Amino acid sequence: MAAPDEAATPSLWPQRLDTGWQCVSTPAGACGSPAALPAHGWLAAPVPGTVASARRAAGLLDAAHPPPLAFDDHWYRVTLTGIGKRRLRLHGLATLAEVWLDDVRRLDSDSMFVAHDLDIELNGSATLALCFRALTAALTAKRPRARWRPRLVSPPTLRNVRTTLLGHMPGWCPSIQAVGPWRPVELLGDAPHAFDTVDLASRVDGDDGIVSLTLRFAYPHDVATDGATLKCGAAISSLQWRDAYTLTGAVRVPHAERWWPHTHGEPTLYPLTLQLDDDRSNSYSLGSIGFRSIDVQRGADGMGFAIHVNGVPVFCRGACWTSADLVTLAGTEAQLRHTFELARAAGMNMLRVSGTMVYESDAFYALADEYGLLVWQDFALANFDYPNDAAFRASIELEAAQFLTRTRRFAALAVLCGGSEADQQAAMLGLPPSLRAQAVFTELLPAIAARERPDVPYVPNSPTGGTWPFSTDKGVTHYYGVGAYQRPLDDARRAQVRFAAECLAFANVPDDATLHDALGTIHSHDPRWKAAVPRDPGAGWDFDDVRDHYLRTLYGVEPAQLRYEDPVRYLDLSRAVVAEVMSDVFAEWRRADSTCAGGLVWQLQDLRAGAGWGVIDATGRPKSALHGLAHTLQPVQITLTDEGLNGLDIHLINERAQTFSGRLELVCLRDGSVKVVSASCPVELPPRSAQRVGAAACLGQFFDFTHAYRFGPRAHDVTLATLREAASEEIVCEAFHLPDRRMSERHDIGLTALVQRRGDGWQLVIETKRFARFVHIIDPHYRGARDWFHLAPHRPVIVPLIPLTSVASQERIVAHASSSMVNADATCATPAGEVRAINAISATFYR
Repeated sequence: MAAPDEAATPSLWPQRLDTGWQCVSTPAGACGSPAALPAHGWLAAPVPGTVASARRAAGLLDAAHPPPLAFDDHWYRVTLTGIGKRRLRLHGLATLAEVWLDDVRRLDSDSMFVAHDLDIELNGSATLALCFRALTAALTAKRPRARWRPRLVSPPTLRNVRTTLLGHMPGWCPSIQAVGPWRPVELLGDAPHAFDTVDLASRVDGDDGIVSLTLRFAYPHDVATDGATLKCGAAISSLQWRDAYTLTGAVRVPHAERWWPHTHGEPTLYPLTLQLDDDRSNSYSLGSIGFRSIDVQRGADGMGFAIHVNGVPVFCRGACWTSADLVTLAGTEAQLRHTFELARAAGMNMLRVSGTMVYESDAFYALADEYGLLVWQDFALANFDYPNDAAFRASIELEAAQFLTRTRRFAALAVLCGGSEADQQAAMLGLPPSLRAQAVFTELLPAIAARERPDVPYVPNSPTGGTWPFSTDKGVTHYYGVGAYQRPLDDARRAQVRFAAECLAFANVPDDATLHDALGTIHSHDPRWKAAVPRDPGAGWDFDDVRDHYLRTLYGVEPAQLRYEDPVRYLDLSRAVVAEVMSDVFAEWRRADSTCAGGLVWQLQDLRAGAGWGVIDATGRPKSALHGLAHTLQPVQITLTDEGLNGLDIHLINERAQTFSGRLELVCLRDGSVKVVSASCPVELPPRSAQRVGAAACLGQFFDFTHAYRFGPRAHDVTLATLREAASEEIVCEAFHLPDRRMSERHDIGLTALVQRRGDGWQLVIETKRFARFVHIIDPHYRGARDWFHLAPHRPVIVPLIPLTSVASQERIVAHASSSMVNADATCATPAGEVRAINAISATFYR
């Protein structure tokens, strides 16, 4: 439900019960009712929130070694005041919960994903108590035997409980378990016009957009006298009374502008206003809404998976979402907005909420609409062979229907998926299709999705398609060929990926500031480091080993020896190789002849400080991996692919709706500065197009760009392709190719950095006399808006500096296990730091 604007009467909206709460923990079963609760030991408790967030606020949570919160009882209480009938709305209780009013048990809940309404009557004041019972009894209850048991989750009987897997996945995330009123608790207002529910949906009809509204009031109305209108942009329409409680209607917006993912256009949203009683003072903002169409094209063989938005194919790229704050399971709007800004700036246009996580807040989906980021949404089901009894099916049906109704208004919701890796788990254990099928994915959920969100495509499971659900060349896959399975880079083409709903996965090393301030070590064999490195349960390796494999095979260094002799160099090369691999894989997938229509990196943000899967670290700082992706994911993009004996291919991409006119420049350098060959030619890229240009055709003569023929010594060490805008000659994007990636000697490359004042901020002007490989900025108070990039000689680049919070704030954030925003508007000191490049013999200092 949208929040009211400042002019609206607050009492018409549900009253948030977010203050005055206390909580206390007791052994399981110690207190049968509120009357038995202890008098002491109560903590002030934020609501919405969790037991972990209450303990964090009190300074009592050790996020590195949290207690097993789900196996004790926890009580919350608050005093309600008022006279008359009220409706209590509990949006989410994690997980086995009882609701008590003045020592009378009024409601039970066995799913953290279901909201409840409870009608009550107040006569002055009353005590509302929420009890969250230990999971032990539910986990040990007799249920039909599962056909398989995944290693991912502990204990495996968690399949019987409707709760998140976060906190129950050893090796994946900290064991901070979800307990408490994690979603808002509300009282419906007592005003005559008090709103109960607001159900909004949009659709496209030809060139027009149509918004449908069903508004239900808490109290009956005089339908003969009360009128209402709905306004969308400049369009307005009258609403009709279905009954004394319900207003319905629709407004048509002629020639409505479409909502687009930001890479392909503007994410246009229209403001919505409700007016009651023909009185302008009774106008209420209902937020905003967008118009778009989404469908999936399967290709000529019926085995592809390409998302089309408004009839246009969209290469979907982004990452899998975890949580803005593992402790609260929500995070603040500022935390969410910071992460969305980083994702959009990197060129991402899709986020996937996996079945191992939780359904996100309305604020999450509203920001996805605003920022133009598509959302692939799994239902909260993963890995298990789920029960199929009537009670379980009824719980899932209510959960799914409530989620889809709540998010019906959001244009960004692009894919609905039954869940994550349930079919894959069974297939990898050798079960045939007949023994691994689950009706919840093939019958129940698709029927609910078709009824509640017919505008959003449904996928039974991720991955799915092919003889085995994890086949890379059919349907939706989870691609870890490059990554966990340590395949060579050319496997990204050989695998013929159609759509990777998960991919890559590396132990991505954070910047030095996070290692020092949040983790407390830069040494990868320190127990604090290893505790944060993800691993698959039962595997004899972790994802540090995966990264080291590519460090060895691509850069020709021995990781163990380098780590021992020069740990700082080891970290820099570790950051560089991940940025390079991720950039290369997406360059491969985005080329014109690729079979791939999308890839989502596992994962977007870390849940704890360290070398986790996230491309954003636990303090909110982007890692080298995110910068590497940003070099390859922009809407107007140039990339290079090594075609061996066929030379070097240049790929030009224009996802915009306008023709791009520009100039392509190609140059090869020896010793990082001496021009060997060069060429230039005009290019024109039609809207929504991709072109492939052979470097040889551009040059017009033979040159061994890839050093495949090896006629004598290699003539060059780097090729630079530059795309300039025709009118301004400004550089739009660059791409670099090294015929030999191995790390050779470092040199004095003539790297300089100059600090300049920029309005109310700062910037660096960085220049080099020789090609600089993976330029990186290190500053205790700032981060570079652009980082981990290659720099051509005599081509200065301006990098805005973004201030960070204080080190003390960062330490507080990580100690509290919060993936919090670290950008700040506060005045910071004059920049003073260093600029490195991995082929430079020494750092360049600036102040």
